[in-house]
Amino acid sequence: MNIGLFGGTFDPIHKGHLALAAAAREGCGLGRIHFVPTDVPPHRAEQPVAAFVHRYAMTVLATQEEKAFVPSLLEGPAEYVREDKKGLLRTAAAAPNYSIDTIRKLKREFKKTDRLFFLIGIDAFKDIAKWHEAEALFSECEFIVASRPGYSLADVASALPERLRPRSEVTKPFLKQPAKGDLVLSGVTLHLLDDVNQNISATAIRQALASKRPIKKFVPASVEEYIKKEGLYGS
Repeated sequence: MNIGLFGGTFDPIHKGHLALAAAAREGCGLGRIHFVPTDVPPHRAEQPVAAFVHRYAMTVLATQEEKAFVPSLLEGPAEYVREDKKGLLRTAAAAPNYSIDTIRKLKREFKKTDRLFFLIGIDAFKDIAKWHEAEALFSECEFIVASRPGYSLADVASALPERLRPRSEVTKPFLKQPAKGDLVLSGVTLHLLDDVNQNISATAIRQALASKRPIKKFVPASVEEYIKKEGLYGS
């Protein structure tokens, strides 16, 4: 089976996330997509996020009508404790959730014929080389990248970790080619989706809520209702 892994803060999950998942399922024949809210996002360490329980609950609500979409606790909170010099147990800081660890954990449950696809937006993919064990990510799975206008194949190739990045003379012909289709390089397989640009961001949704503006067009009705019920994001 082709299996997708879609991780993120989902703060909150919105229709853009669901559109990417649907396009990936259709384009790459995914039989199941795991939506994985992260407890401690390593790339947003200094920015506050809603409590994990709320982000997971919204993910459950947003995916409940599609059987292939599976809310996951792979990056859910765990209890971290240590023993100090006096023998007392104290709660320690939760460790960041790294995608490479989540991927390996999920793949331990795979059958030999299963293939893993990692879903990501192109704005996040631009920084992929800075991720923890970035090179290893590409040996563990294929990537499905949601592109948008203004990006070329050269931009995508240049974002790869240095050892996987093709030489500039190789990518030069890609400068005028839009980021779409499949890009297969040594040790890298990317599937680029160019028809899922929803122009929705979680940041804009949070700002709209703080300003008491409607968000109905951005999130499923069940998520909107949950946000208002729980008073999230200043709603």
